[in-house]
Amino acid sequence: MASTHAQASTSSSGGINGGGHMSNRDSLYSQLRWSSHHEPINRRRKLQLLRSYLPDWIITIVLAGLLAIINNVHGFRREFSLTDTSLQHTYAVRERVPTWLLGVLAVLIPALIIVAFSLGVSRSVWDLHNGLLGFVLANALTVTVTTLLKVCVGRPRPDVIDRCQPRAGSANGVPYGLVTDMICTVGVDNKTLRDGFRSFPSGHASTSFAGLTYLSLYLAGKLHLFDRRGHAVSAWLCGIPLMAATLIAVSRTMDYRHHATDVIAGALLGLVIAYWSYKLYYPALSHRLSHKPYSPRIPAEHMAGAGEGAYTDVEDEEATGFRRFRVGEGSGRRAGDEEEADATKASEGAGCVA
Repeated sequence: MASTHAQASTSSSGGINGGGHMSNRDSLYSQLRWSSHHEPINRRRKLQLLRSYLPDWIITIVLAGLLAIINNVHGFRREFSLTDTSLQHTYAVRERVPTWLLGVLAVLIPALIIVAFSLGVSRSVWDLHNGLLGFVLANALTVTVTTLLKVCVGRPRPDVIDRCQPRAGSANGVPYGLVTDMICTVGVDNKTLRDGFRSFPSGHASTSFAGLTYLSLYLAGKLHLFDRRGHAVSAWLCGIPLMAATLIAVSRTMDYRHHATDVIAGALLGLVIAYWSYKLYYPALSHRLSHKPYSPRIPAEHMAGAGEGAYTDVEDEEATGFRRFRVGEGSGRRAGDEEEADATKASEGAGCVA
């Protein structure tokens, strides 16, 4: 009996091990078949994503290239009065925030923070792509629009008379009391004089608010700043870029490079373009998924056997890196989805009642 029992036990154990071996082998075979079957699909999808977003990058680069062309245009120059005290300020040779420092503070540092956050925290190549694309678009569009307005408006800077160096004994013209740049002793093509008629809007203000507002929005989305729970630390972190942009903009009036209205207009321009660019690739800050970028234009392929609208977990390198899903009729849900949805509805209802 003991021998029979031992044989039976051995047979049973062997059967189990054999079954487990077969199960593992079948599972491995299925994975290999899945990988080999979807490898060309993934390559094709990568190419589709590249073609889909390539125009965005091309347009952004072209916008940046237009800046060099527009900046060399002679531009319109308004008449001015030699007795206008708002134009008689001293030309500051050394600026508090020179152009190179503006590039570091408003472009380089925000870009590095986006890269570090997307790769170090989100760990998503797709978040990196969307974050940088929106950021570069915001800056390229801002500097192009700003330069175009400067060239077309031709408003004199507060230090334009010092730049102009009018001839001794010069007086305002008759009968309207205004003069043109022809009264200047420096050549009309002089770079310093040309820049003296590009006061509106402030380029420092628009650029700083474009880059740093975008960074503030990016951080606010990642930190869920507006999740109706209140986070003082998050608010301060997201407010630091805006405070930095404000200080940069104000410094332009301290250097007598711009009138106050130039700075206000530039700040509003940069802020609006930054918000618009961010919204192209990210949801609203009040959304419960505000930390995630929008899904790719080319949807991910469904797993084999999943029906239309079925629950799908996607975590692909060329796409989001985040776990995304689709829920259709009769589809499965992740554990906790229903509780999260109920909690969201309850909080929204409480907010409406309050």
